[in-house]
Amino acid sequence: MNTQEVADKLVQLCREGKNVEAINELYADNITSYEPKGSHMEITEGKTAVLDKTNEWFDAVETLHSYTTSNPIVTGNFFTIAMDIDVTFKGQDRTMMNEIGVYQVKDGKIVSESFHYDLPQA
Repeated sequence: MNTQEVADKLVQLCREGKNVEAINELYADNITSYEPKGSHMEITEGKTAVLDKTNEWFDAVETLHSYTTSNPIVTGNFFTIAMDIDVTFKGQDRTMMNEIGVYQVKDGKIVSESFHYDLPQA
């Protein structure tokens, strides 16, 4: 798959709520995932660790009220998508998360993802 095809497939699977399937199908074994500095898991390396991080996130959710994903913007081996997530985490108030994901594709697989969002105020 080329970068556009990978981007389109990721968006499709995320919109269907198939995030784990997306990782299994589209991510390279040596994927590196970056979250903002100061977040719980700033750097996660390897597909298994990214799957664990994703499952941990979903396990912390009490109610996922809505989740929208933009169409991808692709250039070269990179693409970006915007995500708006209305969520209530267990033991917390309902919150709206807005983030941008930037992805790098090599040999038809996502090798890097970087998420950009404001961390909750303590």
